Amino acid sequence: MPKHAGPPAEKKGEHRERWSPEPGTAWQWQLDVPVDRSVDVPVYDIDGFENSAAVVDALHERGRKVICYISVGSAENFRPDYKAFPPEVMGESNGWEGERWLDIRRVDVLKPIMARRFDMCRDKGFDAVEPDLTDAYVNKTGFPLTAADQLKYNRMIAKLAHLRGLSVGLKNDLDQIKELVRYFDFAVNEECAEYGECERLEPFVTAGKAVLHVEYALPLGRFCGRKGFSSMRKRLELGAWRDPCP
Repeated sequence: MPKHAGPPAEKKGEHRERWSPEPGTAWQWQLDVPVDRSVDVPVYDIDGFENSAAVVDALHERGRKVICYISVGSAENFRPDYKAFPPEVMGESNGWEGERWLDIRRVDVLKPIMARRFDMCRDKGFDAVEPDLTDAYVNKTGFPLTAADQLKYNRMIAKLAHLRGLSVGLKNDLDQIKELVRYFDFAVNEECAEYGECERLEPFVTAGKAVLHVEYALPLGRFCGRKGFSSMRKRLELGAWRDPCP
């Protein structure tokens, strides 16, 4: 984790002008490494831990904006800060190897951990954050989480990003879009067409904010053409391959 001096972490980015992607902005989402920098799109979404400041700089040199992928809803035993999570805030497996849901009610414990993660994104030069797993309350986490718990946590996450001058995307969490759209600068969605839910993302487009959208199973003809959406097909491993809508 980079060390940094100067003003307190929650003050350091507050005067930085935030980037906000517009509806229809083309993008690339690659969470494995090394990142293929040759894709001709204005936005890259890449793993915040696995990529260095040099990778972000190289993408900036090509005129790209770069989003920092970070989980805010799970503890991942392959991350360098895993030991920062006390056992009592870790619940059931979320279905991915080495990952366990977090008790998002414990803002006292999780806020400083997430603040350090967002510091890392800022210090590496990222323009934005994609905080993953922001819908714990509708999953089997091992904790009695409520919609109110999730709203409080997600608003805290958005504020942490904004205080660092980073824009922030709402990942999935379709049930709470109306309450959260004003706190988030764009949306990231998986498979809204597969599940017939894309209309629920329209408040972002109406607000002039991008919806960065992927499908895994459907052919392009089943989901392309939705006005304002930045849609493409990806494989589940989220490597370099992409099949964008025309």
